[in-house]
Amino acid sequence: MSFEGLSFGNVFFGIVPFGNMSFGDMSFGATRVTIVVVMGVAGSGKSVIGGLLAAAEGWTYLEGDGFHPAASVAKMAAGTPLVDEDRWPWLRALADAIDAIRAGGGSAVVACSALRRVYRDVLIGDRSDVRLVYLRGARAVIGARLAVRAGHFMPAALLDSQFATLEEPGPAENPVIAEVDGAPDEIVDAIRKALS
Repeated sequence: MSFEGLSFGNVFFGIVPFGNMSFGDMSFGATRVTIVVVMGVAGSGKSVIGGLLAAAEGWTYLEGDGFHPAASVAKMAAGTPLVDEDRWPWLRALADAIDAIRAGGGSAVVACSALRRVYRDVLIGDRSDVRLVYLRGARAVIGARLAVRAGHFMPAALLDSQFATLEEPGPAENPVIAEVDGAPDEIVDAIRKALS
């Protein structure tokens, strides 16, 4: 594995001295984590893992797909990949929701593809209490999931465009990296350990 960091099961995160970690309170260094952005390509499990993580923490869950304008949903459903001009209003709406939760003293898990660094900059930027979780998986594993997924507007045919757009987060973004080939509960448990 090329990523340098600490590992808990199938979850990896950037190099951090143990003296800066506080186990059991979702804090990281001196900053308490209040928002977790769960990112990955379509079919990586963002909704499932994000929903389970939010439930385990007793936090609000925001499904990024629900913030897409109707025109973008129709575009994807028709098999046309989104371009940046489609994504900016969606990302700004999610960022506004993140800021509203933070301003109200709340906590949330946000599921969002956030495939490029510039997209993640909109969602996270200099918000030190927002952490990134990247659900990483092989194209074959995720493709098999999408092939059997029903009731979602995102067709499996767009998976190649998702991987082409994907800029995996590097150590500078301090991501928690979770491999998607485990059981959802195990992935969530490992993410919680990495974030605490």
